[in-house]
Amino acid sequence: MNTPSIKTLTPLKRPSPLPTHREDCWSEEDSYTLVEAWGDHYLELNRGNLRQKHWKQVADTVNFNAINGTRKTPTPRTDIQCKNRIDTLKKRYKLERSKVLASNGSLSSNWPLYNLLHALIGDFTTPKGARKVKKSSKKAQFGALPLPTLPRQKGLDDFCTRRFGELRSSREEDGEEVDGMRELAKAIMRFGEVYEKVEGEKQMQIIELEKQRMEFIKSMEFERMQLFMDTLVQVEKIKRTKRAATAAVAATATDNCN
Repeated sequence: MNTPSIKTLTPLKRPSPLPTHREDCWSEEDSYTLVEAWGDHYLELNRGNLRQKHWKQVADTVNFNAINGTRKTPTPRTDIQCKNRIDTLKKRYKLERSKVLASNGSLSSNWPLYNLLHALIGDFTTPKGARKVKKSSKKAQFGALPLPTLPRQKGLDDFCTRRFGELRSSREEDGEEVDGMRELAKAIMRFGEVYEKVEGEKQMQIIELEKQRMEFIKSMEFERMQLFMDTLVQVEKIKRTKRAATAAVAATATDNCN
């Protein structure tokens, strides 16, 4: 989906061009063009700060519209001038906004740029974190339907409150994400417990095998010693038999000589 244009954020009509007495002053028409051009980049950047290249593009848009407007010899605007003008307009908006809030909604601003700036930088009276809405969600909110014509500022506040009401769902999504992290942590802990149990069983098996090996070695050593002792006994018996036979032969020979 294409990034929504600032033109879809406000039902205002472009103000009628006003004559300027000094070329270094900003007319309402130029200011409106400036806010539109700045607002497009502002939304594309997810309500972030513009960089120098963006301000140059804003200045090019303002100068192009001025050349094609009613003034024949417009003064070219630089990116610095555009940025300073936006800062000035923001300050003017804050003053107008404070007056509206002080009247508890009984008054509305007559400043032509008020509603346009309020749609961009105003306090939408929504829960905290409204400005942290994902860019995709913001496109869906602003790009789906254009704002209807609202005769009073109070109406714009109510409409914006309804439009941004679904921000609560984003909080719920954050809660689900936290729950998911908790479940993941529990799963990791369970895995650690299972791993520790398996490792413990493996250690027990290794110890048991080592015991069996030692017992086998002892058994083999005992059998070897037993065999060795049996062999010694057999050898000793053979020696005794030979000595007895030799003695018998000697005795026989002696008797024959006598």
